[in-house]
Amino acid sequence: MTTAPAQGTAHARVADLAAARIKPWQDGCLRDRPRDVAALARLRRGAGRRAADMPDLWGLVDTGPLHEHADGSSPLSDLELTRAEDALYTALTLWALHQQSRGTRMHRAHERERPGGLGAAVRRLMPADGIDEAVLKRLVRAGTAPDLVILAQRLRDLVVLLRRSDVPLDYGLLAGQLYVWQWPGGREAVRREWGRSFHSRRAAEPSGEIPAPRTDTGFDSDDKDAS
Repeated sequence: MTTAPAQGTAHARVADLAAARIKPWQDGCLRDRPRDVAALARLRRGAGRRAADMPDLWGLVDTGPLHEHADGSSPLSDLELTRAEDALYTALTLWALHQQSRGTRMHRAHERERPGGLGAAVRRLMPADGIDEAVLKRLVRAGTAPDLVILAQRLRDLVVLLRRSDVPLDYGLLAGQLYVWQWPGGREAVRREWGRSFHSRRAAEPSGEIPAPRTDTGFDSDDKDAS
């Protein structure tokens, strides 16, 4: 069984790079810049598909910073690079689907008072006074995906729901989680993060604050912060 020798460092690099790549595209799309709108259209075709199946996106998704280590950090191994690139590609294409035809930012950085994790985003799709079992089931199914391709496809279904309701997501955070998810023990760790995020109490918004959900939802709920 292969383990990740420098997972924490690579995890942060993937998360930071995803956020850095999305920001100019997102700004450009909201300003209706043709180049960025075209990039968005290309990217969203890859949502739920393997990076290897979309060679036309290889030049668009710049993974160069993952190969650099000028800051004194160790270079990533071939396996780390492959998994980092796959995580980055998956997060960027899902964001592009999410941002399509939306006039607000669908990538929003996580804050303690405004949780941006996947679980918190899915919780916002539900009524304030209860649990939408069908939506929750989609989140649980994503957490039990057998491989990254299936996970991307199940996340794609959730992203479509989030887009319809204009619910944003922290895609830097998601990219880092997708990297961790690919390593032994990573799936369980990411599922715990999604569960904590789901059970986190988000800050009050115009529609009112979501009350704490019941505890028999299939996720752990013993952490106070959102992931």
